[in-house]
Amino acid sequence: MTSAVLDEALKKAALAWISVGDGPALGLWCMPFEGSLIVVSGPGEQVAPGLAEAATATVRLRGDNGGLIVVSDMAVTRLQPGSEEWETVAPQLAQKRLNASGTFGEMVTRWADSGCAVVRLTPAEQHTPVTAPDLPADSGAVTPRETPARNETRRPFRLHRVRRR
Repeated sequence: MTSAVLDEALKKAALAWISVGDGPALGLWCMPFEGSLIVVSGPGEQVAPGLAEAATATVRLRGDNGGLIVVSDMAVTRLQPGSEEWETVAPQLAQKRLNASGTFGEMVTRWADSGCAVVRLTPAEQHTPVTAPDLPADSGAVTPRETPARNETRRPFRLHRVRRR
């Protein structure tokens, strides 16, 4: 059984903060589908380490004002290419995917061929979602992870001498 807040948040979700186990929560693009969320990850798509192999994940959803309104444990089901559920969900997910190259059919074929994971996150029946006023008081922010993408830059070039006053 899900709460009304979770049901409403699932209907409006476009981005969910998803964590697997003790891993960090990652902001992942998702598509609402029949009371659950559909997420694609893998080569050429968003990175979600461990999500495709996990049995459960913790999902944080925001409200209309952008703040956290619900935290819920969800069951993770990986959709298999060629299955009836894949044939229903994958084309709809491809249509919602922004900035993708190729047609919707080509995208679905690429997902199947490259091993991308299309997973369905469904609210766990034995878990009650956490909503206000029981939400965590802390911001949930963590220190940024180290990345090789950071570049050291030189000081700006000055054509004329800067005089001190």
